[in-house]
This record gives sequence, structure tokens and C-alpha cells, in this order.
Amino acid sequence: MLAHGCRAASKGCKFRLGGGRAVESGCGSCSQCRSSRGARWSCVERVWSDVCEMRLSLVLLWLGAAAACGPGRGFNRRHGPRRITPLVFGQHDPNVSENKNTASGPPEGRITRDDERFKDLVPNYNPDIDFRDDEGTGADRLMTQRCKEKLNTLAISVMNQWPGVRLRVIEGWDEENNHLDKSLHYEGRAVDLTTSDRDRSKYGMLARLAVEAGFDWVFYESRSYIHCSVKTESSVGTGAGCFPGGSVVHTEKGPKDIAALQKGDKVLAADDNGMMIYSKVLTFIDRDPNATRQFIEITAENGVAITTTPSHLLLLAAADGWREVFAANIKEGDVLLTRGRSDVMRPSRVTRTRILTKRGVFAPLTKAGTIIVDDVLASCYALVRSHSLAHVAMAPLRWLSSWSTSSETTKGVHWYASALYSFGDYVLPASYRYR
Repeated sequence: MLAHGCRAASKGCKFRLGGGRAVESGCGSCSQCRSSRGARWSCVERVWSDVCEMRLSLVLLWLGAAAACGPGRGFNRRHGPRRITPLVFGQHDPNVSENKNTASGPPEGRITRDDERFKDLVPNYNPDIDFRDDEGTGADRLMTQRCKEKLNTLAISVMNQWPGVRLRVIEGWDEENNHLDKSLHYEGRAVDLTTSDRDRSKYGMLARLAVEAGFDWVFYESRSYIHCSVKTESSVGTGAGCFPGGSVVHTEKGPKDIAALQKGDKVLAADDNGMMIYSKVLTFIDRDPNATRQFIEITAENGVAITTTPSHLLLLAAADGWREVFAANIKEGDVLLTRGRSDVMRPSRVTRTRILTKRGVFAPLTKAGTIIVDDVLASCYALVRSHSLAHVAMAPLRWLSSWSTSSETTKGVHWYASALYSFGDYVLPASYRYR
């Protein structure tokens, strides 16, 4: 995406490592070859283009912030009641099967107490929710973080809709095989709900409130309860885009497992002009050696394969340099920039993609904002479609990290990245966000 000398993705185009200018066979004095100054101006122009495309959202955000500073409650100001229509018995929203990707998605396998994924389930002790817990094991309180968040949101809506009435969970995570084989209850991604007064006349509206609360699939399944479920954490871009343990980066001392990478290490990356450089690891946007996530493995025709979360940005070869694409949107025929022999980057077409589950999530942030993982050029960023915009937004974190003397790395998503992604939900147009 950032212009540099002869970075066309045509056959024979090579990206040389080191300080020399990139060379393309037969390039000569082609108009695409730009000076370093031209390349830098191209970067600025691209960022400005992204900002201009979002100017309406930025203005609206400023107006909202101004309102928040004045009388009233700002963003939380209520605009009066809105009519919502209850679901009817047998109706589900969205109107597709639960395991479709546009709903809660396919099952990933049962979670038992001995499973390493069990630690990803979190207990819900919200006092505004009643848990039936017939088993007496607390299993109904266990669920994924996403399910917990949606459930807590729904609990507030229930109290607002019917004062004095609470949300009631009659079934959560199941460890006793009480559901069909591929039920999302076995993964802590589904709950069956009623109201605390067990008034069945309320269940249609309860289902509608669940849709409004953000559950990914809601089914008015029975006269005596409604069924709700959510997507997996990784499929909705929860956290930052990451690489799994076992992914290989190249340091000045040779190849290294990304799980062993430390702050201060220098890894192979690409600068603004497309030159391959060793760039310092400043911090980790996300790091959790024990987390299990859903990843996409992307294989190129030269045999190189990179594995990353669906929301991560990869940098594909393009006529004017590179273009950024979410890993989930890469398809056969797209062209990766891969590291070949003799330290030369070569374009190679994608031949296959597949979904898999792996352990460990690692998202190093380099000074350059790019990184070569498993011999494929990638952005350090995720969730936002523009690499240049993300790089600018992360500038404060890179500056703070470069001045920090601490070598400790916190577990999970970095607080700055988390705040920035949340802020982006208000500012960025939908076309710029991972969905």
C-alpha cells in the first residue's frame, strides 16, 4: 500500500533485502520507480485519503463529544422509546440456521473440565441474573466472554422493560450430555433463558431484547424458554489479530519461534519504501501463550503457508506496491509477498485457505509496523482495514514503548490497543472495520 521503487506484483518482480533499491527485471526508468521522498509522500497521501473518507464520521464524533461535555448525558442521552416487535413462537433471528457463519457459526468441539480450553470459560456472578443450576456445580454460570457480555447487557434490558423482573438462566454450559451432539451449550456459547417471574407472555419480547442485546442467534424455541448463542471469540475479532505459537520470525541471529520473541529483539520486516529491514519489537499488542483460537492457514503456490487470526491484515502484492486485506477475505488467486531464497521477496499466488484451531496468540508490534511471519509479509495490525491509518493511530504506543525500560510483557490485549479498538467502533465507518 505504500509506494516504493518497482514493487509491482508482476511476474519476475523481486524485493531485495538490505539497503539497495528494489529491482525489477526490465524496469529501467519506468514511471512506477519513485524516489524515497516520493514514497514517503505517497504514505502521507494515503493516510490523508483514509482520513478524508472518514471525515463525516470524525465530524459526528466531534459533535457527539461536544454534546457530552455540555448539559445532559452526551452519548448516553436517551431519545425516547423505540417500538420493538416481539419474536413469535418458532421464529429465529437471523433467519438462517444457528451454525451458519452469518449466525453463531459452526461448533468447534465440546469443552470438558479437563480440556485446555476450559480456562477460556468465565463464570458469571451478575446479581441481576438468576441461575437455576439444578446440577449444583455452577456449570450454568460458565460461558465464553462474549456470551457473558451479551447476557449482562440483556439483564439490564430486562430490568428496564419490566421493573422488578430479572433475567433467568435455566441452561448454560453443559457437561452432562443433555443436548444434541453439536450443541453450542457444550462450548459455553449458548444459554436458555426465561424471566424470573416465568411469565410466558413475556418470552416473545425477551427474545427481541436478546437480539437487541447483540446475541448472534436467538430462537424462540419453546413455549417455556428462548435459546440464544454467540460466535466464537476469534471469529468476531475479539482481541487483536495474532499469530499462533510455532509461527516463525527471522531475527538477526536466525529463525525464532514467535512464542520465544522478546521486547527488544529485531525481526525481519519492511520499511515505508518496501526495503526489507530488521525492525525492533517494541511491545506486544496481544500475547497469551495459553489461549486457544480459531485461525486461518493461507498457503501459496511456492509452498509457503502463514497462519493468523481472521481479523489480521496481510499485505498482498499489487501493481502500486501492496494492498492490505483481512486474512478472512483472502481467496485463491490473491498474491502474497513471500521471502524466497537469497533473502529476496517474491510474489506467490494463494492456492488454498482453511480454518483450524491452534494454541497461543502473539501479536508483536515492530517499529516499522510490519513483520515477516512464516516467510510472508504481514502488517502488525488488525481489525481496521487501513494499514496506514492503524500505523498512525498506534504511533503513541510505539513512542511510549520505545522509551519504556521494562522488559515485562503483560498477558492479553494491550490496554492502549483495546481502548483504540473501542474508540474505533464509534469513529470508523463500517467498511473500515472487521466484521
